[in-house]
Amino acid sequence: MTASHPARHDRYGTDVLATDWRAPQRGRAVETPAVKGEVVEEVTTDFCGEIVQVDRDLHTVTLEDRRRARRTFPLGPGFLLDGRPVILVAPPRAGTPTGPVRTASGSIAVRGAKARVARQSRIYVEGRHDAELVERVWGDDLRLEGVVVEYLGGVDDLAGQLGDFGPGPGRRVGVLVDHLVPGSKESRIAEAVEHSPVGAHVRITGHPFVDIWQAVKPARLGFAAWPDVPRAEDWKHGTCERLGWPHRDQADIARAWKHVLGAVRSYADLEPALLGRVEELIDFVTTEGETARLDA
Repeated sequence: MTASHPARHDRYGTDVLATDWRAPQRGRAVETPAVKGEVVEEVTTDFCGEIVQVDRDLHTVTLEDRRRARRTFPLGPGFLLDGRPVILVAPPRAGTPTGPVRTASGSIAVRGAKARVARQSRIYVEGRHDAELVERVWGDDLRLEGVVVEYLGGVDDLAGQLGDFGPGPGRRVGVLVDHLVPGSKESRIAEAVEHSPVGAHVRITGHPFVDIWQAVKPARLGFAAWPDVPRAEDWKHGTCERLGWPHRDQADIARAWKHVLGAVRSYADLEPALLGRVEELIDFVTTEGETARLDA
């Protein structure tokens, strides 16, 4: 009879190669939609709270703890959900709605209409953000009318730009200017163009806002009024800082503008001080036989 040997004790434990020894104790982080109502913890600050807001454009998530204090964090890794690490991502968008009966500008949509061949006339705006906002609201109308919108990068060289373009009969130019108020640099430039040889074929109009962002109604973005920023400070950077938005570099500013633009669904989201001016320029460049004038 063979003697039985007592079970040997493996003082080194189980074979570490038999499992994934590199896996974190709590498991690997997985992408998880940031759903409102879920309670998560941000690991670097130990802030634990309910998800109350997710912003796709700013790429942030806002948590509210049991004392109703709120903090905003970037989406991504660094969160715990039910004790497990997760990478929070924006939840999927809802289904695409059916086509609108009216365009964003309020005009009746012409279904199946093809864009008209571009007119020789143009509308100039000061910067890229101005052009994107005009496209957002009036894009369908402009394509139907064959009107091209170009941005100048500022109005300091407006006279030179007009000289290169050569306004005349059938080649009208409408110009939308930021901060066109009496006594401003912009108003002096506009007056000089109006009294120049090409003035009869150019209409310059504008809004009173320091930046086109302010033409978006602040209530659409969840606050009562755009903040006051000293003239010596960069307006966009200062605005983002005062609103608590990321503002470290130009990429943050670009995301902030995407957030602002995303709040615009139609003309109803814009201030009347901008609406009438853009409509006036569209009428001017699509109607023959009128004389130009300056609206400050």
